[in-house]
Amino acid sequence: MRIVFAGTPEFAAAALARLIEAAPTAGWSIPLVLTQPDRPAGRGMKLLASPVRQLAQAHGIETRTPLTLSLKRGGEAAQAEHDALRAARPDVLVVAAYGLILPQAVLDIPAGLRQHDGSQLGAINIHASLLPRWRGAAPIARAIEAGDTYTGVTIMQMEAGLDTGPMLLEDQIAIAADHTTASLTAALAALGARLIVDALRRAGRGELTARVQPEAGVTYANKLAKHESWLDPRRSAAELARQVRAFDPFPVASLRWGDDVIRVWAAQADAATFDAAPGTVLAADAAGLCIATGAGVLRVTEMQRAGGKRLPAREFLAGCPIASGAVVVSPPTAQALP
Repeated sequence: MRIVFAGTPEFAAAALARLIEAAPTAGWSIPLVLTQPDRPAGRGMKLLASPVRQLAQAHGIETRTPLTLSLKRGGEAAQAEHDALRAARPDVLVVAAYGLILPQAVLDIPAGLRQHDGSQLGAINIHASLLPRWRGAAPIARAIEAGDTYTGVTIMQMEAGLDTGPMLLEDQIAIAADHTTASLTAALAALGARLIVDALRRAGRGELTARVQPEAGVTYANKLAKHESWLDPRRSAAELARQVRAFDPFPVASLRWGDDVIRVWAAQADAATFDAAPGTVLAADAAGLCIATGAGVLRVTEMQRAGGKRLPAREFLAGCPIASGAVVVSPPTAQALP
């Protein structure tokens, strides 16, 4: 089986690593990897290859970094990428958090793996949700933000629609009370890596059966935007604590205190009652910054000033004393963070 892999972040690199590991005994080869172009990163803003590209290059696998695969927008450059993909003669295309839209012309290139029901599996996606819930760009963060108690990974057959293809395999895990998007992504990456190896082994034997996604329960996970990160104390403490976890590591939940922006990295909800307006600081000590909300108290335990370091409450408040009775707010209208 010849596998072309398309992916970019650590989530995708976990899957590629498992495929590379399984390839020798399974009789697979990975002649080509597609990934996003190198991006500026770090304080020096030097170009940095994606985790997938770094891994592929470390194993001597050819990598390509197209800006687009749309022939209409990319012209000759996109056509050259299509030609390179055909030259790799893939039986199957495996996609995980790639970041580019794959037009139907690309999905049609793999020869496909014939299944016992006569269907052909040509392009397969590793999606970090239990479809049809949370189709789209940010399924992990949106599941935490919404208060879902469990999520998972779906291996699905790709088609032109946004995560609408038939499902092949799935497995679920519980969302823990302390899961952030960062930690839950790591857990789902390991699950997805295991599932894709299982799926390809079954597909190679013609044993997979595609199931059409149900129409009921469809939700969309829109891409996270910076303006969403402002915490609105008028909401409940439980909602705000989920928002904090969902927006770690990006775009990071934030509050405004006077002229300062406070980035909130860790917070817990307390059902305590109080007589204060939402946004009022009820206490500020080593245990955290306690803020009145629309329902309950939000205890912030890890914070960061703009340009500063992430600090536990004790250290943060030592350098940035916030008195009880102070008010922390979100802007009255959505605006970008500085």
